Amino acid sequence: MGRSTNFAGIIPGSKYLVVIAGPTAVGKTALAIQLAKLYGTEIISADSRQVYKGLTIGTAKPTREQLLEVRHHFINTQPVDELYGAGHFEKDVNPKLDSLFAMHDLVIMVGGSGLYIDAVLHGVDDFTEVPSAIRTGLNLEFKNKGLPWLQAEVQRIDPSYFSVADVFNPQRLIRALEVFLHTGSPYSSFLKKEKTTRPFIPIKILVNMEREKLYGQINKRVDEMMQNGLLEEAILFKDQKHLNALKTVGYKELYEHLEGKITLQEAVEKIKQHTRNYAKRQLTWFKNKDIFEEFTPHDFDRIKNYIDLTVANG
Repeated sequence: MGRSTNFAGIIPGSKYLVVIAGPTAVGKTALAIQLAKLYGTEIISADSRQVYKGLTIGTAKPTREQLLEVRHHFINTQPVDELYGAGHFEKDVNPKLDSLFAMHDLVIMVGGSGLYIDAVLHGVDDFTEVPSAIRTGLNLEFKNKGLPWLQAEVQRIDPSYFSVADVFNPQRLIRALEVFLHTGSPYSSFLKKEKTTRPFIPIKILVNMEREKLYGQINKRVDEMMQNGLLEEAILFKDQKHLNALKTVGYKELYEHLEGKITLQEAVEKIKQHTRNYAKRQLTWFKNKDIFEEFTPHDFDRIKNYIDLTVANG
């Protein structure tokens, strides 16, 4: 929907960011592509793992065919050895949105990474860089005491962040701890800054479905990932398993298997369980953090009408 295809009712000069949020495996990608084709626009991916090059199967990136249907941004943009977070994403997305809004009145952002979406909608707080000595000390403690200790510490000092974080990702937990130790304030407090003014009107849509059905889709997706070569993809990056990008659901469980700690079947079951846990935390974030209009992924006509009505009302 560029300037030449402006639909009736839009206020001249107004720009709209349609945010399609929701848990993993719910069907956000297909819905976003369908909407982007309808409105003749492009897609911003708000996924903290799909930004990494090479991690394709385990991050459920859009297929080659889907990427050809609609132009996507922020997929395969970062090397796996680069630390990339919500603050980086916000700084990169803002100028990209400026260029997209020069061509389109409506742009779609889709993803399940709540921190990334919140950063684009509301901004993130800046705080001084944490001294490397603090991080080094925490990494050493984590090595000696393990993930349960790290999880318990973050839950103790910042239960708000712990309730929505990827609690199986030690680098995310260490980040929360180091910020607390350096500033004396919970990491979550830096994510609750005063709302930032944006040059667009957000249309926030939460895609959800009945829990048992969602869990069934998650289990099916994991089985399909294994059939499509997830184990081989994990092996390909085995020498980089220490990197933050690889310490996520789908890879870390397979590395446990490759190290002889669990069987392959146990690893697959762990991936399914941890993905279901993650989906639950995603929904907690979106329902508690912001106000979204909720739909099922099959409510295309209702979603379209909601978008059109919001645009028509300015």
